[in-house]
Amino acid sequence: MPPLNKKKDLKFTALQISQLIGGDIEGNPEASVSRLSKIEEGEAGTLSFLANVAYTPYIYTTNASIVIVNKSFVAEQPVAATMIRVEDAYLGFTKLLDYYNKVYRDKKGIEAMSFVAESVKLGENVYVGAFAYIGNDTVIGNNVKIYPNVYIGENVRIMDNTVLFPGVKVYPDCVVGKNCTLHSGAVIGSDGFGFAPDKNNNYVKVAQIGNVVIKDNVEIGSNTTIDRATLGSTIIHSGVKLDNLIQIAHNVEIGENTVIAAQTGVAGSTKIGKECMIGGQVGIVGHITIADRVKIAAQSGIGQSILNEGETVQGSPAFESHDYKRTYVMFKKLPEMEKRIKELEQALEDLKSNIQ
Repeated sequence: MPPLNKKKDLKFTALQISQLIGGDIEGNPEASVSRLSKIEEGEAGTLSFLANVAYTPYIYTTNASIVIVNKSFVAEQPVAATMIRVEDAYLGFTKLLDYYNKVYRDKKGIEAMSFVAESVKLGENVYVGAFAYIGNDTVIGNNVKIYPNVYIGENVRIMDNTVLFPGVKVYPDCVVGKNCTLHSGAVIGSDGFGFAPDKNNNYVKVAQIGNVVIKDNVEIGSNTTIDRATLGSTIIHSGVKLDNLIQIAHNVEIGENTVIAAQTGVAGSTKIGKECMIGGQVGIVGHITIADRVKIAAQSGIGQSILNEGETVQGSPAFESHDYKRTYVMFKKLPEMEKRIKELEQALEDLKSNIQ
């Protein structure tokens, strides 16, 4: 597949796409596309995909030149577009987008106006954008992309193929693994919220001398903050995905392949298991444990440990999701129930009056 240096150069054939995503062509292998489109809005020269059965009618009317479909798809009418059949159309389309992003963002070299300390060790094919700062004794791996206005402190380790978008801040002594993505405004290694009151009830800062360790294949959203440990490390294990605007406090540990949605806050020293799913605006207190594969609904408040693997909880304070939903049904009926109770009380009073 030819290099794509600019968005306007995005032009390739069905044959090239099939080779990239491992698909089988049904139609014209020389059909070419230069843009992407939704299947319902497809135009000539665009590439689309069909993964959701609800959009199946559009494949018969779309003007898209190429459509990626599941191998299991059975056409009930003629399809004008060239189809590329894969096991999973959505994943195939995602793979294509990932390829495009890598090529489009394949920058190299050190731009003017950046600062790289003499003791920094740079790997091969590294990009450092203008006004970026890299401090002493830091090690940058191969193919790392450091966009403009990134700050990287002293003695930091950033491993191969990681991308730091504009405005990312990585404080001293922190470690970022391979194949990670840190989006604009993410802050790694700022001080944990540690203060101790003295005899006059003035708060004295407790020095935060630990670090943050981020393992491989982690993605961190814009303006998310991960605090450094008081002692030891705040640890984000491999495969974790953090949305925008998340607060991870000092000495927290998040297990492999856990995903957390926006505006969630996790207080200090809490341990979250692997493969958990945590919705937006969840609040989690400190010094508790959450078991593997736990699901926490949005806006829940977690005030104690969840020790049962695979449990689903909801509410504030949170409890088992099915119980919460039944309770909420009753809660919505409280005004009606109150009215009925008052009617029954009045009927009882009337009955007493008639007896007397």
